[in-house]
Amino acid sequence: MLYKGTNTYNINSCETIEMFYNLRTDLDKLKYASYITKIINDVTNENENSYKILQLFLNTIYTISETEKDLDFVISIFKLRLLCILGFTPEIDRCKMCKQEQDILYFSIKDNGFKCGVCGKQDKSVIQISKGTVDAIKYIVLAPPKKLFSFNITSICMKELQIIAKLYLNEKLEKEYKMDTYY
Repeated sequence: MLYKGTNTYNINSCETIEMFYNLRTDLDKLKYASYITKIINDVTNENENSYKILQLFLNTIYTISETEKDLDFVISIFKLRLLCILGFTPEIDRCKMCKQEQDILYFSIKDNGFKCGVCGKQDKSVIQISKGTVDAIKYIVLAPPKKLFSFNITSICMKELQIIAKLYLNEKLEKEYKMDTYY
């Protein structure tokens, strides 16, 4: 139950729907939950309609708490999807420069999307990626919110996805988010 104060809303009473108990019993899970909470606090404002961000946040917290998925993988998915919600959706259908749909081998941090082998060699901000990582990024951008975390990839693709998510988030939010500052 909220009531409006002079400048803010105040909580009068509340009822818990989900406790996320496993976050309290596992320090690693708690660390990752704290990390995404910090990012969410930085990108949202009070009295702002942030339904999609809230939905992503709750789905991510649930996945961290209730599954045994690799936590770095979950965070990578969270980062890329959050950037899509914030308006930094990467070009995933074709090469960002020449519009070619084949031979996608690179992800450009600067140009927000995939690049082909020829265009990628001309851009210093690209990261070479495998086909599995291309498919994972496409899935993250297009998947319905409730199915966002319902896929797996190889460890090599997971590493590529982590690098892309970290660099892309830091570049677009103009701030470096480090996990090791939490413990």
